[in-house]
Amino acid sequence: QVQLVESGGGLVQPGGSLRLSCAASGSIFNIRTMAWYRQAPGKERELVARILSDGRTNYADSMKGRFTISRDKAKNSVYLQMNSLKPEDTAVYYCWIMMDTGFNSWGQGTQVTVSS
Repeated sequence: QVQLVESGGGLVQPGGSLRLSCAASGSIFNIRTMAWYRQAPGKERELVARILSDGRTNYADSMKGRFTISRDKAKNSVYLQMNSLKPEDTAVYYCWIMMDTGFNSWGQGTQVTVSS
């Protein structure tokens, strides 16, 4: 069993910053990919950013230059630094991991609201 616990969401003004954290625990074996997704009301869940075990990263176009994903292998954790936040970044943000076995798991989500 794998548990993902996210933290760091909240209310922030446009132009502000937030840092999301996600810690994985339980039966963890060789996490290949860690990622952040988000889902806004009435919209489909979309990829925000992902980081592979070798450190390579991918970002959705609208997040490039504003968001930074990082991971701490020793802590089985992934982070998302979000800068220059916009109202359209408002969404529930989900942590996701996939292990070498192909097993994947989702976090429960953390709300990010960008509003003045």
